[in-house]
Amino acid sequence: MADFTMPSLGADMDEGTLVEWLVGPGDTVTKGDVVAVVETAKSTIEVECFDSGTVGALLVEPGTTVPVGTRMAVIDSGAEPPARAPAPAPAPAPAPAKQPPAPTSALQAAPGHATTPTRDAVSTPLVRHLAEQKGIDLSSVHGSGKGGRITRSDVEHTPAERPHRVKASPLARRLALSSGVDLSALRGTGPGGTIRAEDVRAATAGPASRTVESREAARPPSATAEPTYPARAAIAALMSRANREIPHYYLSTTIDLAVAMAWMRDRNASRPVAERLVPAALLLKSVALAARQVPELNGYWKEEAFVPSPAVRLGVAVSLRGGGLVAPALADADTMPLPELMATLKGLVSRARSGRLRASETADPTLTVTNLGDQGVEAVFGVIYPPQVALVGLGRVTERPVAVDGMLTVHPTVTATLAADHRASDGATGARLLTAIDRLLQRPEEL
Repeated sequence: MADFTMPSLGADMDEGTLVEWLVGPGDTVTKGDVVAVVETAKSTIEVECFDSGTVGALLVEPGTTVPVGTRMAVIDSGAEPPARAPAPAPAPAPAPAKQPPAPTSALQAAPGHATTPTRDAVSTPLVRHLAEQKGIDLSSVHGSGKGGRITRSDVEHTPAERPHRVKASPLARRLALSSGVDLSALRGTGPGGTIRAEDVRAATAGPASRTVESREAARPPSATAEPTYPARAAIAALMSRANREIPHYYLSTTIDLAVAMAWMRDRNASRPVAERLVPAALLLKSVALAARQVPELNGYWKEEAFVPSPAVRLGVAVSLRGGGLVAPALADADTMPLPELMATLKGLVSRARSGRLRASETADPTLTVTNLGDQGVEAVFGVIYPPQVALVGLGRVTERPVAVDGMLTVHPTVTATLAADHRASDGATGARLLTAIDRLLQRPEEL
């Protein structure tokens, strides 16, 4: 037996709210399967299972807020599934087959769907979740399981039927399903048009309630209004603790990007537009490689000692359109080829802003990078995200006059900064990291 517990999805997380179970008792899961959706103060995150086996009891009801480490479910890792109510005996009974076909007449009228069960009868929550992610209509899938039951394999081998899905939070989808609301008919008020739970509730309210809500939404915010975004409070609490407990020191340097930008242009000339590299990819890869070369800044401060990490998990600060900040991790960013890093980064940012991050993408970044270049900022001095011991800040790429071989010319440059923990390192160590980043960007072919 193994316990599935409320995971810690960041140093600032003390508790989480279970939004939805994607599995039920008796379902078979493997390590890495998404089994639940959890809401934190910052975002909604899909949580994977860390054990393989059969789901036993579900100990926490959706909508319940529990502390980190609370037992939420039991996973039976044995070969035999948990005992269930005896069902074989009534199966041979001929009575159901002789009943009038009225309930299924609509399905029988359509060729190929004469024996298709209802949506809830053919699939588990996990299967429905996988189908939703791929944009597959389960009513069109032929189930290969017992009694026509649609299995996970059926969904995985069915091609996606539409290029995109309605953008909605998991809680909004659950509310829409229970209230019979068509999400495609709603206009989302969340980041990027994402449909939120409030949008679904407004759609199910009466006309008078919607009128009141519209007036409230149109009313200008009061100077004394209470803050309504919990992520701000979570970020403020963590950054206050970091400033209070971590003795920061700061370094900065200006890096000449002429060689790196010329190399990137040459590479992009032969690439499709969608696969072209951007300066951010080169900068992130150089930071990841530099972290491997200076391991004293790649790890955690735990129990009054520095613990180096054997791998580089580069946290990337992502600003959310509705406000707030998350820093999901690029795993093994130092060994990832640049094109793969670009694709992974795009997917990570997209999932972060749509509230679809997975727990494995939020766990244990070893060094965080904050890049505000796209906001026009030339230099950023960040606050370390505990228990990490360093944070690299990158500004925008800008043209500056530089001296080359005694001649004044103009080159693209970027300001790189470092905030580091004086308990784990000193200025000389921090300078080595910034120097390594500079050196790597002068040899972009090695990135």
